[in-house]
Amino acid sequence: MLDLASGEIHRIEYKDYDVASQGVPCHRDDYEFTSGVLSHKGKDVEFRVDVNTVTDQYSVSPSELLEIKVRAAALFAGITGKDLLANAGAQPSPAAPASAAAKPRSGRQGHLH
Repeated sequence: MLDLASGEIHRIEYKDYDVASQGVPCHRDDYEFTSGVLSHKGKDVEFRVDVNTVTDQYSVSPSELLEIKVRAAALFAGITGKDLLANAGAQPSPAAPASAAAKPRSGRQGHLH
């Protein structure tokens, strides 16, 4: 579960990997990298995940988080990066809320290794 506001990852679901019997992947000698997938209506956005091997915490860097948001908007909603930039400086109308909190997506079927 990726928090799109902070880049923190709160829950990991491994695909074809048993942590209980094999341990945390980043502690294995053959560990190379970790990636995640955001899925929505059969469409996926894959992204790089940073791993703190001391605390076993997973997160996404600020630059990767921005890239995920742009790619997800384009793929899931048909919004281009140019559209996002054009609206970045737009002021919300008085009837609209000043900000909307990004909610972490649950049910992300990601393959982390």
